[in-house]
Amino acid sequence: MNRSTILFLLTLGLGACSKPAETKEEPTAAKQFFLPNQTLKELAFDTVRLEPVRSEQSYSGQVTTNGDKTANVVPLVGGVVEDLRVELGDHVTKGQVLAVVRSGEIADVQNQNSNAGTDLAIARKNLSVAEDQFKAGLAAERDVVLAREELRKAQSNLGKTNKQLGIYGVDKNGHYNITAPISGFITDKDVTENMQYTTSSVDKFFTIADLDQVWVLANVFEADIDKVKVGYKADITTLSYPDKHFTGVVDKVFNVLDPESKALKVRIKLPNPGYLLKPEMYAQVRILNTGTQKAISVPANAVVFDKDQHFVLVYKSQKEVDTRPVTVTKTVGDISYVAGDLKPGEVIITKNQLLVYDELND
Repeated sequence: MNRSTILFLLTLGLGACSKPAETKEEPTAAKQFFLPNQTLKELAFDTVRLEPVRSEQSYSGQVTTNGDKTANVVPLVGGVVEDLRVELGDHVTKGQVLAVVRSGEIADVQNQNSNAGTDLAIARKNLSVAEDQFKAGLAAERDVVLAREELRKAQSNLGKTNKQLGIYGVDKNGHYNITAPISGFITDKDVTENMQYTTSSVDKFFTIADLDQVWVLANVFEADIDKVKVGYKADITTLSYPDKHFTGVVDKVFNVLDPESKALKVRIKLPNPGYLLKPEMYAQVRILNTGTQKAISVPANAVVFDKDQHFVLVYKSQKEVDTRPVTVTKTVGDISYVAGDLKPGEVIITKNQLLVYDELND
């Protein structure tokens, strides 16, 4: 064996000896799920419920004054407005003077009243004289009867003119005072100071409305008429207060369609603390109804949507949270009705559940 062959064999042997031994890989331990206490504090929980299914329809509407507590102030006689004491939007109390009018018609009534007073005094004097003459045999009984009839007529005329002046609210200076028939706000005003008018030229001077309670009229279209009935609850929002919800009950469904919009008016009465709701405001009205059929329900914000599927996280312990697929059949307000492997009473995560969902599904 020559030298070259020996060197080649030595090289092969050294290479074989220097090859590292194969090592067997250790299996990686599965990561165990656990909710830290700090994370737990950031979550909110609720329970799965079996509830009657609610329905909901949305309609446009408008805030109006309560027609039962609204009054138009109409002048009873013509004249000239000498003193206008209120403006649009002012609050007035019952009996408050709104305007003072100088009227020729009032002057005529006052003149009639004065004449009636004079006639009454004369009639009384004439009766007294007739009775004295009758007793003295200087007058017939017929004269006494006629004198009494004249006295009755004079009393009637005076009473009539006194009532007229009382109705008109005439003050000691002979002015006609227009007063508020109810307490409330001036919602409409069709009069100016120094305006001359007749009773035939004006419909009203003011409209006064008590805004402690208002109406909301919703427009229900023909296809939804059978879905709205008296007694159904209503949730109302406005452009002015988009985050504030006003709740009421449908108290009247009108039986006449609007000839132009073909919509049926539905009325909801609402208390109006602080006078937040003002006439002519636009309103969004949701009519709610609870049926007899029941279904599994969860808060709408508890549902997670991922990979074209809805899920709910069922909490059992800090070490065990289940991801349950569900099918959302209907969402009404803040409630979702679902179908799936959920049982009433199970605890679900309703806040920051995405943190837990991502941890479970990484």
